[in-house]
Amino acid sequence: MNSVLTIGTNSAALRASAAIAAAQVSHNTSMSRLSTGARTFSAANDAAGISISSRLNAEVRGINQAVQNALAAQSLVDTAEGALIEIENIGQRLREILVQAANDTNSYSDRESLQEEADSLLAEIDRIGASTTWSGQALFTGVDGSETGDDGTEYDFNTFTFLVGGGAGIANSLSINIYKYGGDAIPDAVRAFSVADSPSLIPDMIDFIDDALGGLSEDRADLGSLYNRLGHTINNLTNISTNLAMARGRIRDADFAARTSNLAKQQILMQAGTAMLAQANASKQNVLSLLQG
Repeated sequence: MNSVLTIGTNSAALRASAAIAAAQVSHNTSMSRLSTGARTFSAANDAAGISISSRLNAEVRGINQAVQNALAAQSLVDTAEGALIEIENIGQRLREILVQAANDTNSYSDRESLQEEADSLLAEIDRIGASTTWSGQALFTGVDGSETGDDGTEYDFNTFTFLVGGGAGIANSLSINIYKYGGDAIPDAVRAFSVADSPSLIPDMIDFIDDALGGLSEDRADLGSLYNRLGHTINNLTNISTNLAMARGRIRDADFAARTSNLAKQQILMQAGTAMLAQANASKQNVLSLLQG
């Protein structure tokens, strides 16, 4: 192909200039990705990737918060069970008092002394039920609802619902009813009973304590089951969060090995393009030799 000698349009210089511009753009992109650590630092880099990574980021953050919710729920359960353990200890002591008072080796004054201790222990159950809280929320006041037992007794409870998923919905929540202890949860007949005045009714009171301790054990079992379930929930959420974060990273994070290699390449191309642009501009100087004759 014949080449026309001209000075109006320096094709070689234009091509070299275009190559330098392209190398500069790629060089700047590599610099931005290396400095931010992100492959997609703007929607222009990967519009679909930005959208997907944004959704993944929302899921990861939501699930991480759900893990914190589940951990807080475990702490609430620990607090409730700790109170029930102490109430159970008190119940066991009340049973001991009844068994001791049933023995006729005790005088009336002896039984009065035992009754004083029993009254004090009942008052402590009231205090534990009224004062046990989690982050300002009462656990045993029974203000959220009630249900009727097989014997017709009404049992009041507090309901606690824990969000343990990245979004709303029944599948992402766990609930538990924590039953009332103390106050009117203790029948008036029990409060009015005296081992000194009515020793013949002590066996009935022992039966009542046995039933109460059985119900308390069931409540503790419910709390323990929920605690263990929350542990599995936390493990699953942690696994989901880890995998989602890895997927997000594959979209958003820069490959430093590839980026540094590309940066070196573009730097070389820019230097080479600059040199060729200088050569292309100098090549037109040959036209002067024709004019000088």
